[in-house]
Amino acid sequence: MTHLFIINPAAGSRDRTKDYSEKIEKICTERGLDYRIEVSGAPGECTRIAREAAQSGEKYRIYACGGDGTLNEVVSGAAGFDNVAVTVFSGGSGNDFVKLFSEPEAFFHLERLLDAEETTFDLIKCNDDFSLNICSVGLDARIGTDVANYKRIPLLSGFRAYAASTVVNVIRGIAEHYIVEVNGETIDKELTMICICNGQYYGGGFHPVPEADPTDGLLDVLLVDKVSRLQVAQVIGKYKDGRYKELPKLVRHFRTDHVTIRCDGPTAINLDGELRVSDVVDIRIADEKIRFFYPKGLTY
Repeated sequence: MTHLFIINPAAGSRDRTKDYSEKIEKICTERGLDYRIEVSGAPGECTRIAREAAQSGEKYRIYACGGDGTLNEVVSGAAGFDNVAVTVFSGGSGNDFVKLFSEPEAFFHLERLLDAEETTFDLIKCNDDFSLNICSVGLDARIGTDVANYKRIPLLSGFRAYAASTVVNVIRGIAEHYIVEVNGETIDKELTMICICNGQYYGGGFHPVPEADPTDGLLDVLLVDKVSRLQVAQVIGKYKDGRYKELPKLVRHFRTDHVTIRCDGPTAINLDGELRVSDVVDIRIADEKIRFFYPKGLTY
């Protein structure tokens, strides 16, 4: 088995290629492991590298060296291949997906990732793309995909970058018109945001659906009605903490394996922090699964 480390220099607040490489070389050499390091040179490169490894038919453990966007790219390349398992060697600005686990900090330590257990997770299929964690449309998607514009500004990382993006996008506008088809129902109205959860955390600490389970074959969908600028702070505060049940007049929760969103024009879609744009968003539980490994002893 080969340990393949895919480093994303654009992840997080600075380029950690040198730090990653030194740790990987030292620890893997000491353990006598068969390993390889690849460095991404452009968006989409992590997907290409992971897919080429998967298509080889050889057994790989693939480490996404970065954050949630890097993990998304690697998962997209490995989805559906039984000969590879993936994880994230954390180093991004949010590292949200692994907050699902009992000790997220363990994903920063290579020694612990090398002593791993494994599970199989569901994936979201959004049009032609995959998402492991969370997909969103509306204000939330604009906020999430704009975070990259703020995360390398001094003192703005993690939740602070998300907060800065929130302020800017609230000023730009709160709601848009959507037609949502879910569980046999058609909802035709203005909505502030639509969130589809496979995992639990995103946006540097938002935890909208604490009961979301990436192994249950279902997606947890939140539809947030149009709110005023005066309501935004209160609604987002409760939404962030997973208290959506306290907002029954503004937030509806669905559990489903398929939802379709039709927009009046091209709209931002947030896939684990990665931006896509479309006027029709077809979201479902993917036929493909992903093997995911994690430090021994952790629970989720």
